[in-house]
Amino acid sequence: MIILTRVDHRLLHGQVAFSWKQSLGADSILIANDDAMNNELRKTSIKLAKPQGVKLVIKSIDDAIDAINSGVTDKYRLFVIVETIADAVKMAEACDQIQHINIGGTKPNDQTRSISKTVYVTDDDIKNLKELKKLGKEIEIRQVPSDKKIDPLK
Repeated sequence: MIILTRVDHRLLHGQVAFSWKQSLGADSILIANDDAMNNELRKTSIKLAKPQGVKLVIKSIDDAIDAINSGVTDKYRLFVIVETIADAVKMAEACDQIQHINIGGTKPNDQTRSISKTVYVTDDDIKNLKELKKLGKEIEIRQVPSDKKIDPLK
């Protein structure tokens, strides 16, 4: 059961590993990221941030979609973490089980604008979030569980 899908360009770090895992009661974290899957240094740093008592799996986006849709993840209280809004959109469109997307942090660049202290989006990101909203997906901006939920489309 997927309890939350989070967009965070840092993937797994203290804030995610402890506050979100504890708040959600997650027993498994799935990092869905093509680069982390193939980058041993990044994979090692992610593993170092893993909280005790939780299973950590790192997969490519496509392999994560396949695993979720196969049902192999159904036995877990699964917390999915992706790096970008585009990755979250791809996964949410392919996996009906993804109903709630939390946007925690995205990187700024020349093509983005700020919609919160930690979230920077492109016009395509906004368009994609609107599509997800039409599909009935809950979308929020929140860094930590105790923060107030912010609608990224307002």
